Amino acid sequence: MGQDLEYDLDERKQTILRAIISNYLETGEPVGSRTISKLSDLNLSSATIRNEMADLEELGYIVQPHTSAGRIPTDKGYRFYVDTVMSEKEESVKSQEVLLERVDKLESLLMQVAKVLAYNTQYATMVTTPMLRNKQIKFIQLSQVDEEKLVAVIVVGDNIAKNKIIKVSRPLINEEVLKFNILLNTFLQGVSVDHINLELMQTMKKQAGDYADILERIFEGIVDVVKEAEEMKIYTSGASNILKYQELGDVEKATALLETFEEQIGLNELADETLKSEDGDHSIQIYIGDEAPVQNMKDCSIITSTYQLPEGAKGTIGIIGPKRMDYKKVVSTLKNLTDELDNIFRAGERGEN
Repeated sequence: MGQDLEYDLDERKQTILRAIISNYLETGEPVGSRTISKLSDLNLSSATIRNEMADLEELGYIVQPHTSAGRIPTDKGYRFYVDTVMSEKEESVKSQEVLLERVDKLESLLMQVAKVLAYNTQYATMVTTPMLRNKQIKFIQLSQVDEEKLVAVIVVGDNIAKNKIIKVSRPLINEEVLKFNILLNTFLQGVSVDHINLELMQTMKKQAGDYADILERIFEGIVDVVKEAEEMKIYTSGASNILKYQELGDVEKATALLETFEEQIGLNELADETLKSEDGDHSIQIYIGDEAPVQNMKDCSIITSTYQLPEGAKGTIGIIGPKRMDYKKVVSTLKNLTDELDNIFRAGERGEN
């Protein structure tokens, strides 16, 4: 989530700022001029570096947390890092050792994604189910469980399939179930859920004749299934990982963060913000500190991306960690993961194993 800031820094200041941020990302400790002067690619005295650091502090890129201590990056400093260093030629990334196994159910896959990401990055992760964009009913299939129970499989326009067990008021035989399938698909196939109204329902009831009461039960089940498909689910993993970082270890902050993941406070808003802000396939969004749309994550950095099902429904993947997170690794991991998901979804569409 770039802020299009203009950085009024000469090459020396940029080099020193990069060195400070790089060192702090690695150690988590305030960085002093002596540490910077020891870096092999900087031929500058400690006095020169101290002057440059004072200027960087005045410009708001770094801050001195304690008297006589070194400096740490501010949100503006992290933003400089993201907008400049991250735009440089990316390092070649080794293939992930942990590959996602193909699974039949999307929700099982997404839960696995959250766990793999948390393991690989050692940060907290969230993955949402895809948002239903196309609400057209593609297909409805009723099958008998027993004489008084049906299972309805409803497929909507984004190829999202949902199941629903429906109890009927009297026993049905196979021929009657077949007639319901023909009736439902004749009237509802290709119709948007938003356009199903009382008039359409009355017309279908007339066609059903003596079975109008059973049709109403089936219809209620279909509406429930579509509503469920519209509700976004969020899977999280690795919340305890971020407590390993001392800047997030404060009891009050830690409690608030854990509650955010446990109660999923504000995670819907984060997912919505990511989907609204994206400007291309798998667009990477980076939120630093106060940029975060989730109140309890203002001391964190959040990196999100999107994945897309073959017919357009999109979901959000997010990684949450300290502001000194390994941005390059996280972005590379997300890019690799979304490519892997694309392959899985394409293979699923072709019916491959």
